[in-house]
Amino acid sequence: MRLIRVSLVAVALCAVVSPPAVAQSRVKALIDRLRGDAMPQGVVKTNGRIEATQIDVSSKYPGRLAEVTVKEGDEVTAGQVVARIASPEYEAQLRAAQAQVLRARQALAEAEALIAQRKSDQTLARTDAERGAQLVEKGYLSKQVYDQRVAKADAADAALRASEAQRDQAQFAIRASEADAEQIKAILVDLVLVAPRSGRVQYQLARAGEVVGAGSRVLTILDLSDVYMTIYLPAGQAGQLALGDEARIILDPVPQFVIPASVSFVAADAQFTPKTVETAEEREKLVFRIKLQVDRDLLAKYHRHVKTGVRGLGFVRTAPDVAWPPTLAVKLP
Repeated sequence: MRLIRVSLVAVALCAVVSPPAVAQSRVKALIDRLRGDAMPQGVVKTNGRIEATQIDVSSKYPGRLAEVTVKEGDEVTAGQVVARIASPEYEAQLRAAQAQVLRARQALAEAEALIAQRKSDQTLARTDAERGAQLVEKGYLSKQVYDQRVAKADAADAALRASEAQRDQAQFAIRASEADAEQIKAILVDLVLVAPRSGRVQYQLARAGEVVGAGSRVLTILDLSDVYMTIYLPAGQAGQLALGDEARIILDPVPQFVIPASVSFVAADAQFTPKTVETAEEREKLVFRIKLQVDRDLLAKYHRHVKTGVRGLGFVRTAPDVAWPPTLAVKLP
């Protein structure tokens, strides 16, 4: 069996193999029959469409887009570089911050050398003062000269404290300038845009050479591990569903396959019937949005064929003990 390729314009979960040379009219007839078939009691059928979680890759800082390394339709992995923003201003600021770090370190070296000198001066002044005290007691030194030696020792103490304060200031300057450099480095890292998750590039919203602002979207990525069908059901049916309940999905392009799913979300509030979705009873005005989640392992196996936007049928059971009819038995390629 050969793999089919569903139109790239509509996006759907088509991890499937094409039917054997079946005329388009016969495929349409099969879809019409599925839509018209009555379901057994406890099984609900409704229209829906395949969707996937979208992640926007945006610029955190302004700048000129230097390059975009991927294009629409490309598959990317988490952490892969997808674009780069050039910013000579931040690069210049980084060089200035790094120069400030070197200057602060030089100031620290000078302060430490000065401390060594001040300690030497202090030792000499204290020694002279101590000797002077002994000479004064013996009458060999006048009190005036002794007082001068004591004052000189006190000045040496003050000079040492001042040089130690200069050393502390230089150390603070080093920390501050290093923090500035790290901040600018972090900005430059953020200028390299990476894919936050693995998936497929859905839209490229900016091109190389364009100037983007802070928060501007550059790419939109589809998370192919989070694919689901959105359906709408009235309160009487939605209220009987529980999270984790089994579900089935049949897509219009490949109605011969039945895809297993599970109920992953039931809206807490009702809403008016969307114009793009038909419910089983057109008289129902208020409906609840429900997500039928496709298994991640199944998505990993067929991720290259996963697309969003194609319509199909979603099936849920309002009574868990009701068996699925044979037509809804899981059938995969």
